[in-house]
Amino acid sequence: MSEEGTGQSTTPFAGTGAEHAGAQPGQQGQQNVQIFVDDRELRTVFCNFYQIHTAMEEVILDLGFNMQNPRPVQQPGQQAGQAQLLLKVQDRVIMSYPTVKRLAASLTQLVKRFEQQFGEIPTQPGQRR
Repeated sequence: MSEEGTGQSTTPFAGTGAEHAGAQPGQQGQQNVQIFVDDRELRTVFCNFYQIHTAMEEVILDLGFNMQNPRPVQQPGQQAGQAQLLLKVQDRVIMSYPTVKRLAASLTQLVKRFEQQFGEIPTQPGQRR
């Protein structure tokens, strides 16, 4: 929920802010801080494809989607009319390893709760629940 024109959350996060920033609740020396989310530049995109690249101190996550190639390119030795997929990368997220670990834990918990309520999520294309 955003206020018109401000892009800031109308309700600040409660607590120390440590749990929302990925720190452990109850750590010594934490101040009570209100955190506001500025979503004025937020954009929503669809993603059904990702690539992960790694570096010594960060993880690079490319997000995008796959679709039939609207302009197939004939490669040498390729059969004429062979279907081609286009992997369109539209966003790149660069994260530290601690952030990746917290995100992985959050996503694992989210999927676990979803599957408890609705059943196992298939991971292969074309599979149905």
